Amino acid sequence: MDICVVGTGYVGLVAGTCFAETGNDVVCMDVDAAKIDKLNNGHIPIFEPGLEDMVQSNVADGRLRFTTDLPAAVKQSQVIFIAVGTPQDEDGRADLQYVLKVAENIGKAMEADPGALPKIIVDKSTVPVGTADKVRAKIAEFTSKAYHVVSNPEFMKEGAAVQDFLKPDRVVIGCDDEQVAKIMQRLYAPFVRTENPILTMDVRSAEMTKYAANAMLATKISFMNEVANLCEAVGADVDMVRKGIGFDQRIGFQFLFPGVGYGGSCFPKDVKAFIRVGEEHGVHMEIVRAVDEVNAVQKSTLVKKVKKIFGDDLSGKTFALWGLSFKPQTDDMREAPSITTIRGLLEAGATVRANDPQALEVAEGVFAEEIAKGSVTLFDNNYQTLDGSDALIVVTEWNEYRRPNFERVKSSLKTPTIVDGRNLYDPNHLAELGFTYECVGRPRA
Repeated sequence: MDICVVGTGYVGLVAGTCFAETGNDVVCMDVDAAKIDKLNNGHIPIFEPGLEDMVQSNVADGRLRFTTDLPAAVKQSQVIFIAVGTPQDEDGRADLQYVLKVAENIGKAMEADPGALPKIIVDKSTVPVGTADKVRAKIAEFTSKAYHVVSNPEFMKEGAAVQDFLKPDRVVIGCDDEQVAKIMQRLYAPFVRTENPILTMDVRSAEMTKYAANAMLATKISFMNEVANLCEAVGADVDMVRKGIGFDQRIGFQFLFPGVGYGGSCFPKDVKAFIRVGEEHGVHMEIVRAVDEVNAVQKSTLVKKVKKIFGDDLSGKTFALWGLSFKPQTDDMREAPSITTIRGLLEAGATVRANDPQALEVAEGVFAEEIAKGSVTLFDNNYQTLDGSDALIVVTEWNEYRRPNFERVKSSLKTPTIVDGRNLYDPNHLAELGFTYECVGRPRA
């Protein structure tokens, strides 16, 4: 098929590239000319395992192109995906201005094309229930041509987005036309050859599915963090509790690891937007509200643990920090717990020496002011952060941090202290090595 994807962020770039990988002719459109130039030269603006090679191979084979010319992209395409950002508004709503602006421009492009066949406009962005109706109405303001609007939410995980798209658990298509549904099913058929389902439903149910899925996953994270906090209070071991409940097939093990809260571009924004959708329709989302509140508190847990060891006034103290991205295998720092942790340490008077395998360039922008003042220093090597530091704080569970040279860590730190927000290490082993070790939800050795 001839496909246009509007927006070249995580969702749009991965979707467009994977569609090209299965033989479709794809043009990805973005208003950012500098980004488009980089993409046409084979350079991608994000870190996502496997994506860069796939982009380069499909560009070389002529199946994938990048442009700033929306009218031309719309004219040549049968299916047009809207994959632009829906940032959180001040009151928690999803901001739809970019989605609706794209819809407007699609309508104008369709009206200017004298030979246009009915286009299929697909909402791929994460949007609240009712957005398809708004997209349909916006397009209708600018064209009298026939078209269809479909909801097709994405369920990709950053750090595994390519594999999630190529081998989805399920594909959700919200559609009110049987023939359009068949076209969408043919488009996704190469990705579900192992019989994972393509679920066709009404548009509003598809829109609701995305928010409900993310809210459920966020709920499991916040629930397990509360369990961990209670384990600390009563002297239980959350790792044993996790295993004890995870083998229950009704619960499972996924998203049961306690830590320092969730971050990223999806869960924080989508949970708040889900709450707001409930408010707009007279439904008070009590559980989802609690999930959001627990997460906000949990992000401060490492600073509290540091202060328990070193006191509330951290003036003159320096801390090594491993992990800046909100999760491994990405450079995304949006809503990352590392930001809350670092700023909490700085407010208490400390300085920070930080490392991350992929997010240093992003961190330079996030902490530009603090770096200029000298209160935050970034290092390419994680062991460099230890020199002259009073303790090591682990925020993100990158593989590079799982089996460090503890003797080197101990000899480099002023005091042999590790505060571990991801429970990477064995408390008994660290106690034998002479470390003071604080983790999440597990008793001290």
